[in-house]
Amino acid sequence: MEPTEAYDRLRQGAPVCACGGYLAGLDALHRSEICNALTFDRLNGKYRTVREVYLASGENWNQTFYVMLFRYMGDPANRETYMELARRVRYKTVLRERGEQGSVRIEAMLFGGAGLLATLPEDDYTRLLQREFDYLSRKYDIDPLESDRWQMRGIRPANRPTLRLAQLAAFLSRHEFVIERVIECRSGADVYRLFGVEAPQYWSSPCRTEDPASERPRRVGHFKSDILAINLVAILQFAYGTYTAQDGLLARAVALLESIPAEDNRYMRRWSDYGLRPANAFESQALLQLAAVYCASSRCTECPVGRRIVQELCGREE
Repeated sequence: MEPTEAYDRLRQGAPVCACGGYLAGLDALHRSEICNALTFDRLNGKYRTVREVYLASGENWNQTFYVMLFRYMGDPANRETYMELARRVRYKTVLRERGEQGSVRIEAMLFGGAGLLATLPEDDYTRLLQREFDYLSRKYDIDPLESDRWQMRGIRPANRPTLRLAQLAAFLSRHEFVIERVIECRSGADVYRLFGVEAPQYWSSPCRTEDPASERPRRVGHFKSDILAINLVAILQFAYGTYTAQDGLLARAVALLESIPAEDNRYMRRWSDYGLRPANAFESQALLQLAAVYCASSRCTECPVGRRIVQELCGREE
């Protein structure tokens, strides 16, 4: 079989990740070799994203962390909107307003900057937030987003912007110079201790949410904490270590991923049909990279698994 024909056949099966059978049949050593290549491929891609944010943030690592935190704290549908909010209400602005009234003022800036204050039921507290935002927006020249930038339909109650912004305000009221704390995390438990904040009781009341049927949980849960560990903490450790040439931080990022349970999503369930069950997040990130970056775009000629299959097929026939 010619390589061109082999790649054509692979591309036909790419939408259903047909290479899963081959990958499952490899011995542990060779499968680990491919897994390492795919995960580092993913980490390097995420590093490039972080570097772009770092440069756009005036080469400030705290602002970089802040923007990336907003990116991953919310839901994927509102990812760009969260990031734009972080650019309009900057970390240094939040830092200046921390203090006795810090939590109220941070909530006012986040909800006001998000353009969501006017969408909340009017009461004494929301009127206070509006007064605070009126003052702070003039002080810091904050240009609020339009409220219709936020997608609300189809978002799980625990992931909706009102609760996530309240949790972000609680986190930012509690922590300062947070990039240093992120770099120090070595386990999922460390990440949960850092991010497992609780929004004030006010924000869990059914009459103040987009989902009035039930009271929602206020604390960042372990599931969300693991998402932050995988997509934020490990990535920032890897990016900061790469940028500053600190190999120890690269190893720490890998060790953190190995300490986190594997993701359970549609990609992992697809691979499980072939008997592939990742042991931890380091392995599931490899399978996610394979499915979402290579299989989904039929990039078999660039894929480490695809190239290996074709080499074996063509070599065997020679």
